[in-house]
Amino acid sequence: MKKRVVFSLFCILTLNVYANAAKDDYETLKKSVVSKYEKQMPKQWGEKVTGVKTQFNTKQKVIAITMDACGSKDGMGYDKKLISYLEKENIPATLFINARWIDTNLETFKTLAANPLFEIGNHGLLHKPASVDGSSVYGIKGTEDIAELVDEIELNARKIESITNKRPKYYRSGTAYYDDVAVKVANRLKHQVIGFSILGDAGATYTAKKVEEAFMTAKKGEIAIVHFNHPESQTREGMIRAITKLKADGFKFVKLSDYPLK
Repeated sequence: MKKRVVFSLFCILTLNVYANAAKDDYETLKKSVVSKYEKQMPKQWGEKVTGVKTQFNTKQKVIAITMDACGSKDGMGYDKKLISYLEKENIPATLFINARWIDTNLETFKTLAANPLFEIGNHGLLHKPASVDGSSVYGIKGTEDIAELVDEIELNARKIESITNKRPKYYRSGTAYYDDVAVKVANRLKHQVIGFSILGDAGATYTAKKVEEAFMTAKKGEIAIVHFNHPESQTREGMIRAITKLKADGFKFVKLSDYPLK
């Protein structure tokens, strides 16, 4: 009995040591990033600032479908029928997922992450625009400073890695807005920053016809953005129509990791 108590105490102490070490490691990382970029003033603000990847560097007829799950109050849903369609048709996608959506849909997230058809991207901790000075867009305030931006990116990256055993290498901010210093910070945290060249559903607000029309503008090497957390929207219907036509036209659907980005 005494040996069991001693062993239990040893385990608790060991876990505490590891937890404190991880915390110290994170704080050291954050301080180093703040120190490196705190004197840099942003000069750009938008969806396509310097360093944001919006297309593939290829002449092949390929398209990447990137799908966001934002985790806002009204954005915790899951379009299972859309995912099932992609699975049935063997169409890969990169899924950008927010920490709050993960917490609400944990088992679904685990299933998606385990599916080799999909790769998981980082959509932030609280779905904030990526700013180093609190800039806002669509009435949503961005991260206040570099320290908060590090939390927004790195804490969700670590959450995803703790569940999947794989660290995400792609980051899309909430709203897909960035300043140029924020992009550098994300790169320092070992993420490529992903934008888009096809606005597929405008935050799941497009009609099926508009979704289809958006996809049908595709040229070689496009990155499309849509949402899979609004099953009530017409995104799925429009995508199915467009995918059918694009496949017939010789387009291939790929993940972000399949081709170099530009």
